[in-house]
Amino acid sequence: MKKLIRNARVVDAGMDEQVDVLIKDGRIAALGFDFAADGADEVVDASGLVLMPAFVDMHAHFRDPGYTQKEDIASGSLAAAHGGYSTVNLMANTDPVASDMRTISYVRSKAAQVGLVRVHQCASLTRDFDGKSLDHIDALDENVRFLSEDGRGVMSNYTMWQAMCKAKERGMTIISHAEDMDLSPTDYRLAENIATVRDLELCEATGARLHMAHVSTKEAIESIIEAKKRGVNVTCEVTPHHLALWDEAYKVNPPIRARRDSEALLVAIEREYVDCIATDHAPHTLRDKRAGACGLVGLETAFAVCYTHLVRRKCICLSQLSYLMSAGPAKLMGLPVGRILPGMDADLVLVDVRKSFSVDPEAFASKGRNTPFAGRTLWGAVRCTMKQGQVTYNAGV
Repeated sequence: MKKLIRNARVVDAGMDEQVDVLIKDGRIAALGFDFAADGADEVVDASGLVLMPAFVDMHAHFRDPGYTQKEDIASGSLAAAHGGYSTVNLMANTDPVASDMRTISYVRSKAAQVGLVRVHQCASLTRDFDGKSLDHIDALDENVRFLSEDGRGVMSNYTMWQAMCKAKERGMTIISHAEDMDLSPTDYRLAENIATVRDLELCEATGARLHMAHVSTKEAIESIIEAKKRGVNVTCEVTPHHLALWDEAYKVNPPIRARRDSEALLVAIEREYVDCIATDHAPHTLRDKRAGACGLVGLETAFAVCYTHLVRRKCICLSQLSYLMSAGPAKLMGLPVGRILPGMDADLVLVDVRKSFSVDPEAFASKGRNTPFAGRTLWGAVRCTMKQGQVTYNAGV
């Protein structure tokens, strides 16, 4: 099966030029200008559009099993495809908690049946989020790459040290939700900052691989930068909402911070200390959100939020955004995607960066409607998403 994409502006982490892309059997076969259209099974005229690697999300919640009234694997996968994503990394706070291969296999099997996105399911760092038990890690198969207690901090220093030692032995990465929950009711900022420093110190002591999730404060990102300069084996992500919003009361964990925090995150991006942008897609029912649930849906707005607030304002270029949303997270996940190069899987997205739109939560494919961007005008509409050359979403290309 051959597909030829013509007349697009092709942008990835290392390229920004007008070139045609030939896809064969689900992979990028070649880039050039003289491909014979009659040799292709399908020719896509992408005039006026930008072709980029499909996005990779290091951090999302699909709520399945256990909370499918909020989201399920089918609706989450569809939301991801609508947002230009071909790959998502799911957190473990399901019911039952993803602490065993039975639950993880259920997610993998259901995602494969849906077939719209690649899904990796994190395992919980402690068994059933009990904060202390680590014996379940030994029973996880080699395809489990990440351990995370996301949604809560690991309160015991010794437990986190043990987990890092075990993760290092297994070749896994720990994703840290940095929060000292004893301090959260008093000082949410201090809760993140202290937990960040602790995890960086433990990472340096053990030599484990550590990924800091949804970094949101000026102090936390500065601590991570200093650790990176020392050679600590740490990576980090920031979210579109922590970059684009400040001084807002919308309830999310970690909270929307002050303008100085958003500016510090942007400086870290500009200086290439941030490894990826992740959505922390966290759908809730209207009832749960009104009752105080933390979180927002982000898969369907992430690119447009980032393009509007980072690229259009000339903070970074589109190639840099492609790295943060595709090549960077793909590298962390060890996947053959994220660049438009011969031999790579043809996970691609066509976007119209000239098009603006008003965010309408009622039009989301996600079951979640909880977004602080409702009614806001954003630029950069996703027009078509492909996974291994197969269209998973098409808005009329």
